[in-house]
Amino acid sequence: MARRLKPVGLEFTESAPLRLVFAREVSAPPQAVFRALSEDVTGWPEWFSAVTLVRPTDGGTGREVRLKGGTRMRETILAADPDEVYAYRVDETNAPGIRALVEEWRLTPSGTGGTRVQWTFAADGAAAFRVGLRLGRAGLGRAFRGAVAALDRRITANSPDSRAS
Repeated sequence: MARRLKPVGLEFTESAPLRLVFAREVSAPPQAVFRALSEDVTGWPEWFSAVTLVRPTDGGTGREVRLKGGTRMRETILAADPDEVYAYRVDETNAPGIRALVEEWRLTPSGTGGTRVQWTFAADGAAAFRVGLRLGRAGLGRAFRGAVAALDRRITANSPDSRAS
């Protein structure tokens, strides 16, 4: 059964008891990365291997997400600032031990015409959950790096310039 989490706001990304922050530069411009994150939500499973389904809900203000292993989440989008930030809060999940969770994707133009993608995973939960996340930090980092690299390849493959070649 789904459990309701604490309804925190975007400021939770700065104040959460546990914050994991990962960053990577990609060649795709911020506009393309933002579109992939916020507009092509059903495409997430094609580039984020841990994700099996993302479906918009509530007229696009929410999302239903399923992960490998059976974790399910209902989320509310907290920020969708074009080309800058996409963030969401988990409202319900079947995962144990979580009290609050916000994920923020911050996009910054890089000097090469690409984008610096920063993912903040801000959470609170039972002691075992927090310890598990700290121990799993390296794995989350690998998942982020792999997902962002796959996203960059997907954007590049679908760009008008690459199709013209």
